[in-house]
Amino acid sequence: MTASLAIEGGAPRITAGAHVRWPVLGQTDREAVLRVLDRGVLSGPFAPEVRSLEREFARYIGVKHALATNSGTAALHMAVAAAGLQPGDEVIVPAFTFVATPLSVLHHGGIPVFVDIEPKTLGMDPKLVEKAITPRTKALMPVHIHGTPCAIDELKAIARKHDLVLIEDAAQAHGSTHQGKKVGSFGQMGCFSLQSSKSLACGEGGLFVTDDDELLQRALRTRMFGEDVPLSEEKNWRAERALDSDRAYDSLGVGWMYRMTELSAAVARAQLAKLDELNGQAQRNAALLSGRLAKLKGVTPPQLNAGDTSCFHKYRVRLDASALGVEAKPRTVRDAVKAALKAEGVDAVLWQSMPVPAQKLFREKVGFGKGYPWSAGSPVNYELSQYPETVRLLDSSLVLFSHTCPIAPQPVELVEKYADAFEAVWNNLPNVLRWFERS
Repeated sequence: MTASLAIEGGAPRITAGAHVRWPVLGQTDREAVLRVLDRGVLSGPFAPEVRSLEREFARYIGVKHALATNSGTAALHMAVAAAGLQPGDEVIVPAFTFVATPLSVLHHGGIPVFVDIEPKTLGMDPKLVEKAITPRTKALMPVHIHGTPCAIDELKAIARKHDLVLIEDAAQAHGSTHQGKKVGSFGQMGCFSLQSSKSLACGEGGLFVTDDDELLQRALRTRMFGEDVPLSEEKNWRAERALDSDRAYDSLGVGWMYRMTELSAAVARAQLAKLDELNGQAQRNAALLSGRLAKLKGVTPPQLNAGDTSCFHKYRVRLDASALGVEAKPRTVRDAVKAALKAEGVDAVLWQSMPVPAQKLFREKVGFGKGYPWSAGSPVNYELSQYPETVRLLDSSLVLFSHTCPIAPQPVELVEKYADAFEAVWNNLPNVLRWFERS
């Protein structure tokens, strides 16, 4: 092992304080917050920052309607509710995602059915989706994971063939495109998260989008107590009487309170104005890093289908030590490389350590008590042997850059140092593994 590696006493290639922290907040964000405070309106279905954000985001995605919510999970639940999900109905979701995806199905009494992913985009495999459809299937919920567009054309065709609702989970994919069209606009509904780690961040928040007027109205009812409060009522809103209304307080069905606040909306609007620039920086940095890492045997950087773009919310690297003639368990290789990279000052992290169906909630199917909602439907099996590609991915990959310091805002010089550090660690993998076993 060369003495230049930090794990052997060499100087780390990246010094403390070299990273740019996320989210990047500046003068326009401060002005947005002050605008809300000066106006004195903090909330409401027709509050001006919320309504402006909804219009601006709808134009950005290329759809007719957007609704601001208090989380991406709320947006997903609104979509599930708008789809007309009944207790025991099934929604097909990927095994590699964040738990919010299947939780939104459980929230409305539905049953998530997991399918494995395909290895390029890491989205759910259309061939497996077709096989998972049953008479109880109501919707497909593909995820554009890490900002990479999934096989959305094939999934849309399957949904149309089987008369299923297509709900896009684009929580990590703000501004990502498939064939020049922004993701989130291919299905009947699309959902985004605005949580602090996301490419479009406001703290906590989400956005629901659709072109369908009826789905919009159903989502509106779900967002606000089950009441019918059409957006046309905005014309009667007055800032000086922002807390008053003449609505009937008549719930037409079960609803929730999923509205976004004005302060969150104001920050989201300021961030939306900078989104394309930041996505461009993420794409530049990812291209630079991928160009270096792709030259290393056994290293696979993120992959995109031709004509697609990613916001690179996460930059995941796959590792195959056997390409170097090194025999070791994938998790050992992953963990050893991660530890050596961290010693170099690289922000190397894991995101998800197991397929979502391996989580206790799905293993034990406790749900809301006495097994509901699983007790309302047909038996489903979450045996992990069904998801070999997801298991393989998580065992043999790591993420470069973190939520606190994502790839988008980092200077080119830092990205070059990441490549230098990765090359040094990977090219000395046998010695790195021996060091890791001793430590």
